[in-house]
Amino acid sequence: MSSSLSFFSQPAVSTALYLVLIFFAALLVNRFLRAIINLLVKPAASPGRVAQLREQQTRTLAGVLYSAASLAVWIVALLTALDKVGINPTPALLLAGICAIAFGFGAQSLVRDVITGFFVVLEDQYAVGDTVQIGETTGRVEHLTIRRTVVRDSRGALVIISNGEIRSVANFSRDWSQAFVDIAVAPELSLDKTLQALEAAATALRSDASWSQALVDGPRILGLQSFDRAASVIRLQVRTAPTRQDEVARELRRRIQIEFQRQGIPVSTVQRVELASVSSSPQETAQPQPLS
Repeated sequence: MSSSLSFFSQPAVSTALYLVLIFFAALLVNRFLRAIINLLVKPAASPGRVAQLREQQTRTLAGVLYSAASLAVWIVALLTALDKVGINPTPALLLAGICAIAFGFGAQSLVRDVITGFFVVLEDQYAVGDTVQIGETTGRVEHLTIRRTVVRDSRGALVIISNGEIRSVANFSRDWSQAFVDIAVAPELSLDKTLQALEAAATALRSDASWSQALVDGPRILGLQSFDRAASVIRLQVRTAPTRQDEVARELRRRIQIEFQRQGIPVSTVQRVELASVSSSPQETAQPQPLS
């Protein structure tokens, strides 16, 4: 009977209430953290695959952040509870500190990958489906996590890049893309006639319903880019929907060739001389090759 009374004594009840208070405080903090971190999730603005993947990435990021923050909250609650029941938490803190230092030294690259991946997703630098250039690699992003980025390059190879190795990224899939088309014609031709033919080809491309949706601005004739005794080079500029600049440029060149043929305008016959090596004999000369 006396043991039961001692168990329900004032200090024991106070300690029990304190532990319950710590437990509920940890629950409330976790609820608050979940509500704050869920603000990072960007709901899909459209039913498209890219938008759905973007939402999935932000949800994954929010889940990782919540797990880390929740673990920290429960560790603090546990240490506080141990101290209240008379168990010294200092040895546990020292052990945890030593483990954290050892992990930090042994996993520096992993930590760097995770931190960089966090900002890639949070700042929406690029997403799955975007065409990007990362270092020497250019291609389409096929997979993205907070640790790595997987790009399919022009050879069809899957290139796996650790996020911590990324220093700069060129994203070709945002807003619009741009291409410049240079046309070389014989310098003795009338420049006005050539410009009229180029404008006719550009107008025909803009008026074509099958291509107008790919155009953002232009094609516009910027003017004479360069000239010499060999050729006059005229430059055109066209802005297109993201990643469509190459196909639009090819179609524009095709229409320009057709228009030149219709009006009888010859292109330049410029040749490029390439020296493969320094010749030791004065009779050896470089062979001219046509421009590619």
